[in-house]
Amino acid sequence: MSAHFEVVFSCHLRDDTPEWVMAALRWHSGMDADFPEGLDDQDGRLDPLMVPDSYSNRHIPGGDAVSLRRELQGFTNHGELYEWELFARNHWIDDYMLYLRDLLDQLAPHVARPGYGGHFRDICDSEVTIFDFSSTCLACGASSAKNTTARYKSSGPHSGAP
Repeated sequence: MSAHFEVVFSCHLRDDTPEWVMAALRWHSGMDADFPEGLDDQDGRLDPLMVPDSYSNRHIPGGDAVSLRRELQGFTNHGELYEWELFARNHWIDDYMLYLRDLLDQLAPHVARPGYGGHFRDICDSEVTIFDFSSTCLACGASSAKNTTARYKSSGPHSGAP
């Protein structure tokens, strides 16, 4: 019997996020049908991870949702500032959780705003484990957008990272 999880992604990506990352996100969210070049499918079993389940297969209240859109965030001395807004809330089985770290590692270098990036929880539990996109290099302590990494923060004693 599989464990079931609610997985939420909620972050802004820089406008200059590489096309291969955007292609992977579009495929994962069901916006493109073709498997993107550059996406690692080591075991040949990778399915799109953010495609909303059908209504007949609903496991979390309100169902699954996904949104990936380029939005104006403000203005700078150089003109308009755009970012990609990613929001996805999906039901995952434990097999999908094996791919979570890879997906977070693809997103992390392109996050526009370090901090909260989403969370996951067992659907039978109230404790969440938060994805924190930190701009501090874990090895040297330097702060830079290029050093953005994903870390997990547990909000309770029963939460943990895959």
